[in-house]
Parts: sequence; structure tokens; C-alpha cells
Amino acid sequence: MRALIVYESMFGNTRDVAEAIAKGLGEHIRMHADIVEVGVAPAPPPDDIDLLVVGGPTHAMGLTRPKTRTDAAGKTTEPLVSRSDGVREWLAALPRTERSCGAAAFDSRIDARWMPGSAAHGIAKRLRRKGYRLVAPAQSYFVDDMTGPLSDGELERARDWGRRLGHDLAAAAPSGA
Repeated sequence: MRALIVYESMFGNTRDVAEAIAKGLGEHIRMHADIVEVGVAPAPPPDDIDLLVVGGPTHAMGLTRPKTRTDAAGKTTEPLVSRSDGVREWLAALPRTERSCGAAAFDSRIDARWMPGSAAHGIAKRLRRKGYRLVAPAQSYFVDDMTGPLSDGELERARDWGRRLGHDLAAAAPSGA
């Protein structure tokens, strides 16, 4: 079984979460996970993908936009990880799928759990509209402030989520798959 993880990341936090999810997925003997930055992600994903996992940072209570990405660039002197179109644009260009492919969504966001809005919920909604079957609720991973770092325990939580995704997907697959 194969998973493709597509991520958008400004400061590296969402990339780190994607890598932790991939490690968790890879702990299942029958699962291989590829990680791709959104600027080079294939749309559509390859036909042999069983699980599409998409993640990005939460900006202004949702998916990034060109203006919020420009604003983020002004918060650091380091180069951004994702420097072109984001997950919003990639999902808009993603063709509708007619095959049964699982999907999951995640985001990174400031550790203010009372704050509304989530990029992951927007990603999940768009994946569902494109015909993907959501296999888990959208997940958020928290950073201590806008540029990071990730809050304590978040990478372990992401790895556990990846492990559960792999386990659940493998358990639901027909034997011999």
C-alpha cells in the first residue's frame, strides 16, 4: 500500500509534522509513504496511491492565500519552505477522482485552542468534494507562536496519527492487497 503526503509549510513546522506522519505510516509493514512539498506535488496523484494525506498551515482561520503567504515571509529572514502556490491552489487544480482513494487532512496552527478556524477542515472539505473518502477526522498540530517551534509532544502525536492511519487503512483493505 502507498500513501502520498502533500504539504505546504512556511517555516518548516508543517513539513516536520508531515515527516512524522510518514514515519508513523511507515511503521506498518504494508505501507510506504512518499512526502512531497506542494509546489512539486503531482495533480492528480499517481494511480497506485491508496491514501492521500494533505496538510498546510492555518493562516487567518483557514487555508493560506497569496497575501497571507506574503505576510508570513515578512516574519522571518530565513527562506520559506513553500515558495509558490499553496495547498489551496493545488486542491483547486486537483481533478475529481472516480476511484476509491482514502484521504486525510492536517494543519499546523498557533497553540490557541480557543481560536476558531482550521486549514485542515478546509482541506478535508475540498478533498471530499473531489471524491476522496476521508478515513479520519482532520487533525491540528500546534506551534508555540507563528514561526514555531512545534509545541512539546506534537511530533509524537503526529507519528501516532500516522501509525493509526496506516493500521486502519490496512485493516480495511481486502486481503492480499
